[in-house]
Amino acid sequence: MPHNNKGLSRRNVLKGVGASVATAAGSGLAAAKPNDKVEVNVGFSSKRGRDAAVDKASDVVREFGSLDIVTAQMPAKAAKGLENNPNVRYVEENGTMEALAQSLPWGVDRVDAEVAHANGETGAGADIAIIDTGIDDDHPDLQANLGTGKSFVSCGNGGYFGCAFSGNSNSCNTSWSDDNDHGTHCAGIANGVNNSEGVVGVSTEATLHAVKVLDCAGSGSMSDIAAGIEYVANQGWDVASMSLGGSSSSALKDAVQYASSKGVFLVAAAGNDGSCTDCVGYPAAYSEVMAVSSTNSSDGLSSFSSQGPEIEIAAPGTDIYSTVPSGYSTLSGTSMACPHVAGAAGQLMANGNSASDTRSQLKSSAEDIGLASNESGAGLLDAAAALGLDSSDST
Repeated sequence: MPHNNKGLSRRNVLKGVGASVATAAGSGLAAAKPNDKVEVNVGFSSKRGRDAAVDKASDVVREFGSLDIVTAQMPAKAAKGLENNPNVRYVEENGTMEALAQSLPWGVDRVDAEVAHANGETGAGADIAIIDTGIDDDHPDLQANLGTGKSFVSCGNGGYFGCAFSGNSNSCNTSWSDDNDHGTHCAGIANGVNNSEGVVGVSTEATLHAVKVLDCAGSGSMSDIAAGIEYVANQGWDVASMSLGGSSSSALKDAVQYASSKGVFLVAAAGNDGSCTDCVGYPAAYSEVMAVSSTNSSDGLSSFSSQGPEIEIAAPGTDIYSTVPSGYSTLSGTSMACPHVAGAAGQLMANGNSASDTRSQLKSSAEDIGLASNESGAGLLDAAAALGLDSSDST
């Protein structure tokens, strides 16, 4: 039977079989021995392909509702055999992605979001999904903006050492609570409440939705993340903010293409592999996703920021102060740059812009700060200018 609980059974099985399971940290599908158990995403083109995958599976981890994908565990020889099935589009190892935070962030003022706020642009009416480690459901700077949530990984399940070792000691009041800090930090940047305490977001009155696809260690499988993206698309939400990344995945690409076809504005962190010239990670590197690089307070490219031709826009990502379950913290990464763009996109879509128009508007209004196109794309995010406001003024 499929485990619609999104990965809990998979994790328990992985603990039980240990080294006999070929995972992203292990030998990989290509190098696996015939009888090694592997976990794979199988993209199929017909019911025959789906049935073949299920028939070969020792455990079906997930069946997607809207995507032609099944995630399953099976012997490596069975997985390799499916690659030759004409009704199967692909068979890939179900690898993992990681939260893209470094150490040590500032940026709402630099992207002129306060000008937007002064002119009544708050993002009210837009839905921004933070696809990440969850959101702290009782944070005073976020609670008024929180909508619903959905978890595709277990909250508070940190393995032998517990989440306090690899994440935080935050109570899981809901299944989508943040037991890592990362998702809450991103949520505050995108849409922190404009009140008398803490921080204020780029957008301030949009509705935040927590889509928890990363566990307390900041890790989630390709299948978890693809399922989260599919869920956002099926809710009809406006913006999907993805401060996570890793290698390419056919299942992830299917999900991204599906969400794009449903009108979701997709934005992702470029990655923290700098300095480099062509190292943008996925999902940022997919054409359906706006890839965001990171800048510092001197308008230079952050030393950690990935670069490449896929970069479309830059945003502040070095030393950004924002919300975490324990209060507030300063972090750095393209993870912090990404939600700046998500917040601005929420403001545009609250005004009736489509995802496509929003993407064009953000790029056409970006500020040239003298960086190369593979470093900053169209330039630095200017939230006020994107809304047609004079970003040199505050009213």
